[in-house]
Amino acid sequence: MNWYASPMDSTKNNAPEESPSNSLCKSCGLCCTGHLFIWVRLNAPELNPAQALGLNVIRSDPRQRGFTQPCPLWQEVCTVYASPNYPRSCRSYQCKLLKDMAEELIQLPQALTLIEQAREMIAELELRLPASPSSNFRERLVGYIEGFEESTGEELRLKANALISFYEKYFGANDLIDKPESAPD
Repeated sequence: MNWYASPMDSTKNNAPEESPSNSLCKSCGLCCTGHLFIWVRLNAPELNPAQALGLNVIRSDPRQRGFTQPCPLWQEVCTVYASPNYPRSCRSYQCKLLKDMAEELIQLPQALTLIEQAREMIAELELRLPASPSSNFRERLVGYIEGFEESTGEELRLKANALISFYEKYFGANDLIDKPESAPD
């Protein structure tokens, strides 16, 4: 399912009705803003068109071809989703919250509430994270957690870990930090 494809449901005046999935994605954007991801994968033929759109394209490593986040084309809604150069990864991505809604495990109002909770947690951390040359929130958050020192505040570390857990539970972003492997017995 294309997360921006909205079925043309008829109403009394024959106006198209936006699908709940489309409403959810347009209301969220965490996958575009650098809150869930550091970069987005592109296929080789997408590199030049993506760069022409204004994306910061990564070409140096064939295993990590893509563009960096936050996406400059996100302006509270994706400004290029109707473009023929709209990246395939963006078109096909579905977070756990969207999948749960598609499976009718959650309704749009509850999903929107979870997005708002994530934004509140992000806003609180955004103000308190140490300065960084990176504009990517996820990169700054992970850098903070991995470089945590007791002197920087246990409360901030707990809030950062709570957001990571929230991302995992509701958005399926479960690879934010490398978890140490269990030692062999």
